[in-house]
Amino acid sequence: METGKYRALLRTAELGSITRAAEDLGYTQSAVSRIISDLEQEWGVALLIRGRSGVALTAAGEALLPGLRAVCNAERELQEEVAELHGLTRGTIRVGTFNSISVHWLPRLMKSFLEKYPAIRFEILTHIEYREIEDWVASGHVDCGFISLPCALDLDTVFLRRDRHMAVLPADHPLAGAECYPIDRFAQDPYIKLEDDRDREVIQIFEHCGVKPNLQYLVNDDYAAISMVESGLGVSVLTELVLRRTPYHVVVKPLDPPQFRDIGLAVRDRETASPATARFLSHVVETLAAGEI
Repeated sequence: METGKYRALLRTAELGSITRAAEDLGYTQSAVSRIISDLEQEWGVALLIRGRSGVALTAAGEALLPGLRAVCNAERELQEEVAELHGLTRGTIRVGTFNSISVHWLPRLMKSFLEKYPAIRFEILTHIEYREIEDWVASGHVDCGFISLPCALDLDTVFLRRDRHMAVLPADHPLAGAECYPIDRFAQDPYIKLEDDRDREVIQIFEHCGVKPNLQYLVNDDYAAISMVESGLGVSVLTELVLRRTPYHVVVKPLDPPQFRDIGLAVRDRETASPATARFLSHVVETLAAGEI
């Protein structure tokens, strides 16, 4: 019962809403409100700040969050250990990821995994910054996370695939028929740039190559950048994975010199990962190694 209370508080904090937490847990809104009020009385501290847009943790609630998460994760891992004895008949896997993985890899990975383990439940959390995903893994907010290697934190990682950075050009660009696009050409062509928190790798590429791009446009969405390139407004840089199955009429060229990002999957520790997480990690590695995605 105590862990049920903690889980109600944790989901309320994660979702920022008592109503959404109640729906997620299969409780009534009044039941979750009562649980949180009981915990506030029991612990003698206010846990939530209630506002028009939802709820947020107080300073005391934030201080207790790591312990709450640890208790709830430990209970979930124990349930999965029991389920493992019966062929992994239950469990939840929380996955941290970024957009291109969410679109192009995860649906097929989840589908093929659920064909083997249909009782497993997935929770997908997406962020545009790899470091935030690493923090989620380190804190236990997610069980595993797709990141760019090398990892900044001391996590257990496995390399999955190398993803090329590509120049995205209008169809009538002078280099549309060339084998590649020289990086120093970005100093000449109008450059369409993604916001810094979405574009840190490309910024580092330009710095490493000593190129100052001819910045003309700043956008916050990959597909907005591609659409602007299609309209002839300039050129951009995106990864091969982002550009997969794009409907836009643009030309994609490798950079010269070639540039890459290495995609990996991180967990806190493979030796102590829950049975469901460990099997999912193996499934991802095997599926990608077999070229099925």
